[in-house]
Amino acid sequence: MKTQEVPRIHLTGAFTALVTPFSEKGEVDEPALRKLVRRQVAGGVAGVVPCGTTGEAVTLDPDEHERVVAVTVEEARTARRPIRVIAGCGSNDTRRSQKLAERCRRAGADALLVVTPYYNKPTPRGLIEHFRAVADAGHLPVVAYNVPSRTGVNMLPETVLALAEDPRTCAVKEASGSLDQACEILRHRPAGFSVLSGEDPLALPMIACGADGVIAVVSNEAPALLVALVEAALTGEREEAARLQAKLLPLMRANIRESNPIPVKWALHRLGLVQDVLRLPLVPLSKGQHKPMEEALKEAGLLDADGDPVGEEA
Repeated sequence: MKTQEVPRIHLTGAFTALVTPFSEKGEVDEPALRKLVRRQVAGGVAGVVPCGTTGEAVTLDPDEHERVVAVTVEEARTARRPIRVIAGCGSNDTRRSQKLAERCRRAGADALLVVTPYYNKPTPRGLIEHFRAVADAGHLPVVAYNVPSRTGVNMLPETVLALAEDPRTCAVKEASGSLDQACEILRHRPAGFSVLSGEDPLALPMIACGADGVIAVVSNEAPALLVALVEAALTGEREEAARLQAKLLPLMRANIRESNPIPVKWALHRLGLVQDVLRLPLVPLSKGQHKPMEEALKEAGLLDADGDPVGEEA
C-alpha cells in the first residue's frame, strides 16, 4: 500500500514537554494551560509538546486529549514567529494511537510524538510497523520517542535508522540515557532527520555530538534559560552553554526526584502558575522533597532569597 506523502520537517532548538494543568476538581484547567503556553512563547521556545508523559496523557480521555492539543495550538498560533506543536499520541495499542493521531491532526498539530509501546515489549519489526501505522493514520510528521526507563523496551539505533528511511519520521526523541547510542544514530542518520535529547541533563553533551536540540521538562519552569542554553550550545558558545548548564542542572535533577511530572508540577505551583493537582496513580510531591525543590528553584534564579517568584534572568 502506498503511503501518503508528508513533507519532512526539520526540528531544532528547545521544545517543552508541557504539563497538563488540572483544577482542584481534577478537570483540565484551560486558563492555566493557556497561561503556560503563552509563557513558553514569551520564553522563545521552538515548540511545545502537549499530551506526552509530562502531560499525564494516559489519564486523559480522548475528548480531553484533543482539547488540550487544540488549546495549545490556539495559543501557539498567536505568536509572531512559528511555534511547532508536536502532539503526543502514544499508546501501547496501535489502534488507539491511530485514533489519537487523527484527533491531534484535527486539533491543528504540526507533528506527532509517538512513544514506543509500553508493557507489550514489541520486536524491532513490531516497532517499525507501529510507527508506520500511526503515520498512515495521522498524515503528519512523526517524532519517534525512545524512553526505555518508562516503556520497558529500548529502540536500538538500527531500528531508529530504519524508521528514518521513511520521510514521515522526521526525528527521534532519544532518552535511553546512552550517549553512545545517540552518537550511533547521529553517525548514520539521513539528511534532514533530527535527533533531540529526551533527557534534560544530556541536551548539552548530545548537541556537542551533533544533536539538534531537546524536548525538555525543565523549560516548563525556565523556558528562557533553556532556550539560551540550547542556542549557546548550537552556536558553539561553550563557556555560556556551560554556565547555563551549571545554573539549570540542580533543577533538572530535582525534576526527577520523584516520577515526572510530580516535581515539575509542584514547582509550577510554587511559582504560582498551576494547581498542584495530578491524576491517580500519581500523587503530589512528598513533603520531604519540598525544600530540595525550593533550593533548586533558587539556584535557577526563579525564586529570590525570601522564596518569592521572580522573572528569569539568563
